[in-house]
Amino acid sequence: MTAAITVLILTTSTLCGSTVVSGILSRPTNVNLTSYNMNLVLTWNPPKGAAGSLVYTTQYKTTVTAYTVGCVNITALECDLTRLSESAINENGKYTGRVLVQSGSEASAWVESNQINMDGDTIIGSPNVSLFSNGPTIEVSIKDPVFAISALRNIYIFATYNITYWKDSQKEKAKHISNIQQNRVVLNDLDPWTKYCVQVQINTERNSNPSKPSGIVCENTTNEKESPWVAAMVTFVFMALAVALGVVAVVYRKSISNFFCPKDTLPQHFKEYLLAPPNSTIYLAMQNSHPPEEIYHKVGIITDDRTLEEGGPLEEARATCSRQSNVTM
Repeated sequence: MTAAITVLILTTSTLCGSTVVSGILSRPTNVNLTSYNMNLVLTWNPPKGAAGSLVYTTQYKTTVTAYTVGCVNITALECDLTRLSESAINENGKYTGRVLVQSGSEASAWVESNQINMDGDTIIGSPNVSLFSNGPTIEVSIKDPVFAISALRNIYIFATYNITYWKDSQKEKAKHISNIQQNRVVLNDLDPWTKYCVQVQINTERNSNPSKPSGIVCENTTNEKESPWVAAMVTFVFMALAVALGVVAVVYRKSISNFFCPKDTLPQHFKEYLLAPPNSTIYLAMQNSHPPEEIYHKVGIITDDRTLEEGGPLEEARATCSRQSNVTM
């Protein structure tokens, strides 16, 4: 039932060109049509004092066409018209949007937005900047922001870049390069072994506002300029050698395999000679000989009881050793 009423309201209002559908509900507020990187978004605020579940329906038109249905029965407070039909949005068109609020069978009046000129009013996002140090110079590489429809260079053919660069912590002494159309620029007037920071903005003739500035990117210079072709040549030589070795290994794989793992065998008489037990007379004599018989004599020790008496020879020997030990210490 609600969908049928919505379709009826939209059809009647579009055919009759009326901006008022019903005065029962309060209208949405702060209706605004904006564009960022060539998208087209209609935003609004809910009615003052609104309560309960509310849904919104949007429409948009150009200066030469009637209103076209946009988002229908949504609860969000914005509608990306670009996502509905990218092919219907023209980068050179002038657009106006409108929105109404519904609750059940009741609806508010349409509220119309501002008019915007896509290529003149869209906000251009910041470019992406990369820096490459090459000795005492720095190469700045710039990538344009991605647009919702078309591309920056297709819409702004004569777009240029403004490059600002400075020594780290010395932004007040920044230098500027303006009206650059190339997306690669080499900064030459730099000091060696110094850190520089760069920021870029895009300017167009048809859009009075420059793009948002890029993020600040920093890079260090060095002393000697490195030749990129040297590294490329070394890489090429290594790759060529690797490919050549691979081809040789495939073509001569059998020969290489036979060289490292030969299939030739020793003659049979060599094998028999190496495996046969030794027949040397000396070896056989050593194998059959017995350990020689050991010759020894028994020794007996007889002690005299007088050696143990006080003042005997053994006691004197002990006293002598004790005196020598004390003298040594």
